[in-house]
Amino acid sequence: MDKNSSITVALGKGRLAKKAMEAFGRIGIPCDEMKDPDTRKLIFENEEMGYRFFLAKGPDVPTYVEYGAADIGIVGEDTILEEARNIYEVLDLAFGKCRMCIAGPAGNEGLMQENSRIRVATKYPRIAKNYFYNEKNRTVEIIKLNGSIELAPIVGLSDVICDIVETGSTLRENGLTVYETVCPLSARMVVNPVSMKMKGEKIDRLIEDWKRVNLEA
Repeated sequence: MDKNSSITVALGKGRLAKKAMEAFGRIGIPCDEMKDPDTRKLIFENEEMGYRFFLAKGPDVPTYVEYGAADIGIVGEDTILEEARNIYEVLDLAFGKCRMCIAGPAGNEGLMQENSRIRVATKYPRIAKNYFYNEKNRTVEIIKLNGSIELAPIVGLSDVICDIVETGSTLRENGLTVYETVCPLSARMVVNPVSMKMKGEKIDRLIEDWKRVNLEA
């Protein structure tokens, strides 16, 4: 496969990758190699169509795209906002829908209306900082965590959390509730700026095929 004419796609591991490959299959770009659960391969190819795929952790996808190791990335909007890489966001893929929210103990919603300094636990410090500092015009202390963010207000580490909410069941089971919605989220397609210039015709055709699939879904 000619690397100069092929398209390399970085996929966020998990449900997004599965949904993305289903869509690629519907538009005529399948990759049977990826269906083998026992494979140890890192790069998967559809040589006939000129596509290469690899799986990466979500936060790494924008990095691969920015530096040109991948022409295209499929990743959640939360990761795009948090990483703030030099990439083009070209398409809302309309799956993986959820929300970025501010949440805390039920019955304490008035905390968001006060002017006192609060502590915010989150996996997304950039998003949280932008929301509180620029949109709410409020100074907060942001605590970066990597594990179960819901634990932070329960044990007194933080007053609120900034985290992804899908159904809200985990919050409710732990006595927490959504205070405010920061932004809606879904899976997005991102493109390397140089690739958009050098391989624009092929990428544009892919984008149009994805739009058609989404309309038919």
